[in-house]
Amino acid sequence: MDLVAPVVVEPLKRRRCSECHQGPLERMIVEFNAPVCLDCADLGHLVFLRRGDTALTRRAREASTLWAVVVRHNRRRTRYERQGLLVEEAALARAEAACLADSEARARRRTRDAARRAARDAEVTAALEAEILRLFPRCPLDRAAEIAAHASTKGSGRVGRTAAGRALDRGAVTAAVRAAVRHVDTEYDSLLMRGVPRHQARTRVAPAIETVLRAWRPG
Repeated sequence: MDLVAPVVVEPLKRRRCSECHQGPLERMIVEFNAPVCLDCADLGHLVFLRRGDTALTRRAREASTLWAVVVRHNRRRTRYERQGLLVEEAALARAEAACLADSEARARRRTRDAARRAARDAEVTAALEAEILRLFPRCPLDRAAEIAAHASTKGSGRVGRTAAGRALDRGAVTAAVRAAVRHVDTEYDSLLMRGVPRHQARTRVAPAIETVLRAWRPG
């Protein structure tokens, strides 16, 4: 049978419990569109475990008979985001002891995993650099390396981290080069700082970008 954990909310506004009228509430559940404090909801004996340590969170959740998910609304992203868990205090103590016992082994595993990820990232960057030089053979070597490194930065969401970028799609690679030229070889950034709208600034620097790209293309 699938477990359905209670959801506890960290309110952005001052709230009082609809049953005992205590407040303001640090955390609450919502029942029938009304706030209920953790004591009235029979969750007051649980302790908060902030998100971040995956192993500790997993072990505490598995050891706790009763647990709840804690969320907070992010207004900018218009969604609820997990903050951590409420778990039984004894379960958290057992989880902390277990994590402490194998902390050295987990640290070695993290080091090995980090080395593997770094090697894969280096391969992505090298492949992107090679493709930049294939499409733009007259691009200076240091610029090609700089563009590839910037475009493939992990977690950046830039072209080199997209599926098209990793597949070395011609359009994606050209887009990465074009973006680099826009920021480095034109007055685009200065135009933005002077308050020129982004689309107008792009139109104004487009001829300068094409001049650089033509100079870097074959023949």
